[in-house]
Amino acid sequence: MQILEDRDKPLSKQSISIMALLGVPIIEHGDDVADAILKTLETSNIQLLDDDLVIIAHTIVSKSEGRVVHVDEVLISGRAREIADQNGFDPVQVELALRESKEVIRSEGALITETKTGIVCNFSGVDRSNAPEDSYVLLPENPDRSARNILRKLTNATGARLGIIITDTQGRPWRKGSVNLAIGSAGINAFKRNRGKQDLYGRTLRSSTVCQVDELAASAEPLMGQADEGVPIVIIRGYEYEDGSERSSDVPRPKSEDLFR
Repeated sequence: MQILEDRDKPLSKQSISIMALLGVPIIEHGDDVADAILKTLETSNIQLLDDDLVIIAHTIVSKSEGRVVHVDEVLISGRAREIADQNGFDPVQVELALRESKEVIRSEGALITETKTGIVCNFSGVDRSNAPEDSYVLLPENPDRSARNILRKLTNATGARLGIIITDTQGRPWRKGSVNLAIGSAGINAFKRNRGKQDLYGRTLRSSTVCQVDELAASAEPLMGQADEGVPIVIIRGYEYEDGSERSSDVPRPKSEDLFR
């Protein structure tokens, strides 16, 4: 990762900059995430340039949209209590995960669900990390829509061509450890296709699809962190991308293509 001496200059095509936006205030229900970004950019003396990518931790988006639930608001169902008792899980988290899911894929040893937006993850993405005391943060109801709203406001305010990626840290069934993934995006195609390009030996690639929004989300993780780093916004500069109709909601495989079912 490169730290720019002049953060308002574009990079060469051989360089990509990943910059933490420091000083973002604590976001509460009703706060405007785009306004918070613009104010922090101003105080940090950073200007958004054409083709900059703004990577946003979903937690602040969820908080702004009121997707925070206090323990006292949760009535635990019999099913949630049974799953929690069998696995030693937090019954409140289980109950919220069930409410946020459209299907429970596994409930023994782990609670893997498919959310109403089609994301397959642990506990429907319900988490206590960076949540207010005795509360849980849920994923945004429609992360792509949230990304579009933020993009529109930032574009109107700056006049710059931008991309927005909203992220969440999730595990993977085929590898240990978690990684930052894109759950919402706007202004950037979800995929980059290399079909027709040549490799180092001149062979033409027949099929090569890269999930670039996930790559970019993961690249921001070392600066965002998962604990008390307090860096919910990262700016990526110098990455070449195109916009299109594909969004993060197009990334999860449909059941007909699921390799594990």
